[in-house]
Amino acid sequence: MDSNVQLVKNLLKYTFGLVPIVAGLDKFTNILTNWSQYISEGFAEMLSFEPTTFMIIVGIIEIIAGILVLTKTKLGAYVVSGWLVAIALTLIFSWSYIDVAVRDIVMAIAAFSLAKLSENNFSRAKN
Repeated sequence: MDSNVQLVKNLLKYTFGLVPIVAGLDKFTNILTNWSQYISEGFAEMLSFEPTTFMIIVGIIEIIAGILVLTKTKLGAYVVSGWLVAIALTLIFSWSYIDVAVRDIVMAIAAFSLAKLSENNFSRAKN
């Protein structure tokens, strides 16, 4: 059983470490998608700069979050979980891309689960 828990923890760690880094890097290139499309018109109007610039800032945050997951897993997993909830809420409040919002909530739960698996008391008990 302990090896299964460690396997799940490692799968989640590398998923929530590497995926935010890749998505963050893609904010600079838009190879996977045009990330600016996810910004609601109302929010874009509030920005004092271009939506593409905002997405580059988002990309930097995502890269840092991914690196945090890989180096300080518990803290990084909480950051990624909160970030995903924030993205989901933004999409829900703008009532756009609700399917993506639901997916992000599910991923936030998985990232939160990684944080809980990474707590010191759990790690000590299993090692």
